[in-house]
Amino acid sequence: MAYWLAKTEPESFSYSDLEKLGQDRWNGVRNFAALKHMKQMKLGDLVFIYHTGKEKAIVGVAEVISTFYPDPDETDERFIIVDVKSRYPLDRPVTLKEIKSNVLFQEWELVRQSRLSVMPVSEEHWKSILELSKLH
Repeated sequence: MAYWLAKTEPESFSYSDLEKLGQDRWNGVRNFAALKHMKQMKLGDLVFIYHTGKEKAIVGVAEVISTFYPDPDETDERFIIVDVKSRYPLDRPVTLKEIKSNVLFQEWELVRQSRLSVMPVSEEHWKSILELSKLH
C-alpha cells in the first residue's frame, strides 16, 4: 500500500463533501507531475485530503477505489481521474504551519513544492501526521 496527499479547495469540494457522498471522482488535476503521481495510485492506497486556501491543513483520509482512467469530461486523454471514498476525518486538522515548523518534514514536497496538488507521502510522514492529529 502507498500513501498520498491530494489538495482541494474546501469552498469547491471539501472532505465533508466527500463524506456526504461516500465516494467521488478526484478530478481537476492539470499539473503533469501531479498527474504522474495519480497514475501510480493503486486500489486500497490511502490519501490525506488537504484543504488549501485559508485552512491550509490536512483534514481527513480517503481510500483509492479505482485505478486511473481518462476524465470523461475532458477531450485531452492526458487528464485522468481516480475514484476515492472517505475513510475518516483526522482527530484534528494538521496545519501547514505545524508541518513546516517540524524538521521531520523539511524534504517533503508539501513543504518544498507547495503548488503540487497530488504527491506521495512516506510511511514515516504518514504515521507522524496521524500522531500530530491526536495532539491537542
